[in-house]
Amino acid sequence: MTFTLPARRLIPARIKSAKLISPIILVLFSSALLAQQAIPSGTIIPVHLNSTLDSRKAKPGQVFTARVMQDVPLQDSKIRAGSKVVGHVVSAKRAENGTDGRFSLRFDAIDVSKRRTPISTNLRAIASMMEVEDAQVPAAGPDRGTSQAAWTTVQVGGEVVYRGGGPVANGLQDVGIPTANGVLAHVSSAPGTKCAGEADDNDLLQALWVFSSDACGAYGFSDLEIANSGRSDPIGEIVFTSSKRDVHLPSGSGMLLRVNSSGPDATPHQ
Repeated sequence: MTFTLPARRLIPARIKSAKLISPIILVLFSSALLAQQAIPSGTIIPVHLNSTLDSRKAKPGQVFTARVMQDVPLQDSKIRAGSKVVGHVVSAKRAENGTDGRFSLRFDAIDVSKRRTPISTNLRAIASMMEVEDAQVPAAGPDRGTSQAAWTTVQVGGEVVYRGGGPVANGLQDVGIPTANGVLAHVSSAPGTKCAGEADDNDLLQALWVFSSDACGAYGFSDLEIANSGRSDPIGEIVFTSSKRDVHLPSGSGMLLRVNSSGPDATPHQ
């Protein structure tokens, strides 16, 4: 005689199996989500400061923010222009008795797709508010007869942007393409500078906003030096010095950040 178990006795086994599978699915989903949130190392993020930072007034631990100024392309998504980047002051030393001012900071996180992602960065270039403004209008000033979309402008670092269908050019060499709110190009290293070209096998076109593809260092600041870009120890800590005066970074200053790491593996601040 053959006996068949009632169907109701099979239900608890299915429920038990589902309970075992659910955590696995949750872990896989969480891992996939973290992978999507991670920003590849070597990614360039152009920002401007939302507030003024000064070695005479800033306090260690003080939080500041910056704004992403151009859509940043990623492999399967992008960081949208307007996204917030959060950082903090590591240390600040006044210029006193003939000594140099010194100021250090870290960028800690960035808002991507409504989620805050930990981040560690280094600094490729910084430009004063005046340099940023000059890079966004033609050298001879706006021409009322020419659409803004067709302006020819000069980037911080000297490359020329031919909008309205033209390239971004370094002399006779085409190095990138204009976009609605910046440019896209592969970064390069100019002879005699400390900045590297493409890093960590990241061969995507990079969002450079108002900066040249080989921009490196400080532009438009008197006596400002990047003593540590954040590429070497301490990783992620960006240090500025100014000869016998305080370090002063006004609101609206532009920065070209490069990602060291992001997500759970980002270098924590100290």
